[in-house]
Amino acid sequence: MSTRATACTAQALIDTPLGRVRLARTARGLAGLWFEGQQHHPGELPAPHDGDDPLLREAALQLQRYFAGTLAHFQLPLDLLGTPFQRAVWQALLRIPAGRTCSYGELARAIGKPAAARAVGAAVGRNPVSVVVPCHRVLGAGGALTGYAGGLERKRALLEQEGYA
Repeated sequence: MSTRATACTAQALIDTPLGRVRLARTARGLAGLWFEGQQHHPGELPAPHDGDDPLLREAALQLQRYFAGTLAHFQLPLDLLGTPFQRAVWQALLRIPAGRTCSYGELARAIGKPAAARAVGAAVGRNPVSVVVPCHRVLGAGGALTGYAGGLERKRALLEQEGYA
């Protein structure tokens, strides 16, 4: 997190139907989207608050369109700061289409680490760009609604938003 905190160049707070969100960016792209109160929330960042930052405005607009049901796939430059393993997991999350889900085991196999389902779960839980990097689309074995840093109610709401019942 300290790397993310020092790399961020701007941040903004926005309201969504699922609660207040902190957006953060680096020079390369969107680096954070955290719901208030979610696990692993970085808290206040040293980056300036800038609601007029073009990337943060675009991220807010795309989130608004997502929640209105008119956007299924985000198109934002991302700067996913984490370990190489975490970044591999987060990139695999980006390949799960809206309305679809997969298990932690399937995700582990997708990145070539079939025995690493628990480590994959830990990386999914540390996803710094909720919603945009769709960690909510990962379910437990047998389709169980498990673990979401933003809370299971938000996970359920995001899945319903995307047409997964």
